[in-house]
Amino acid sequence: MNIATAKQNIKTKGFLELEVNPSLDLFAEIEKLKKQKNAIILAHYYQEPDIQDVADFIGDSLGLAQKAASTNAEIIVFAGVHFMAETAKVLNPSKKVLLPDLNAGCSLADSAPADLFKKFKEKNPDHVVISYINCSAEIKALSDIICTSSNAEKIIESLPKDQPIIFAPDKNLGAYLNKKSGRNMLLWNGACMVHEIFSLEKITKLKIRHPKAKLIAHPECEEAVLNISDYIGSTTQLLKFSQTDKTTEYIVATETGILHEMQKINPSKTFIPAPPNNSCACNDCPHMKLNTLEKLFLCMQYELPEILMNEELRIAAKRPIDRMLEISRVAGLIG
Repeated sequence: MNIATAKQNIKTKGFLELEVNPSLDLFAEIEKLKKQKNAIILAHYYQEPDIQDVADFIGDSLGLAQKAASTNAEIIVFAGVHFMAETAKVLNPSKKVLLPDLNAGCSLADSAPADLFKKFKEKNPDHVVISYINCSAEIKALSDIICTSSNAEKIIESLPKDQPIIFAPDKNLGAYLNKKSGRNMLLWNGACMVHEIFSLEKITKLKIRHPKAKLIAHPECEEAVLNISDYIGSTTQLLKFSQTDKTTEYIVATETGILHEMQKINPSKTFIPAPPNNSCACNDCPHMKLNTLEKLFLCMQYELPEILMNEELRIAAKRPIDRMLEISRVAGLIG
């Protein structure tokens, strides 16, 4: 298959009809492509272990946004989900931004359709809109400030106490932030399918079987899980806590991809994924796991699929991201 035909197939069908030679050392081939193309691979902690190991930078949404804003690479390969690659494109209009699988979406981002959110915002014209970064570029463009789970408290604190706020799209994170900040933010009714699936009953039984284990949870989890957690934090904060805390056993209530990095950094500690409320592996994000090492290699080889964006939308979405990055910089928050 020639390159033109391959590229057309990728645009219409993804990588379904392309095969990777099984004898290739993909780690070595990807390293070659990075040097040849001046490319950087940014990967979220929820990606499969092989992708994390070949990435130039691994982080949560704040760290990845900061890295995307500062990179000198000509090509950004974003091993994550669509809204993350969109954010990289918003911050780097002149760079080529690639996503290994265009179908790698986000249930939380999908829970806030832009047309419905626009009407919601119009009904509350006196409110400042703070949107969690896990949203589409269209929602970002309707927002005043973007936040991540790492910097959300600082973002909220930067506004006057009497300023009405809309928080979107995650109702669980919003409720947690209301409780911590003493605010009464108006919450959009959205949620992450992974973080809502954890079973309080099964986690409680797991804690009984592992009495010395600490339960550490992401604030996207439901309140009942957060109420019994020993520590609550963003993905990066959970990772750092596992390094500095003296406990040797943890039950981790977030997407299982983070366990790879936790185990690498803490080889003598034990990390147990919090169980979902059914028998499937629903604490694995099906969207994150669409990206594979093979797709990453093909993506770099053919420089497709590429994230493209209307310039007017990009500029509108960039303003609240810039406000977030500036507040984070002043507050000394590094991803």
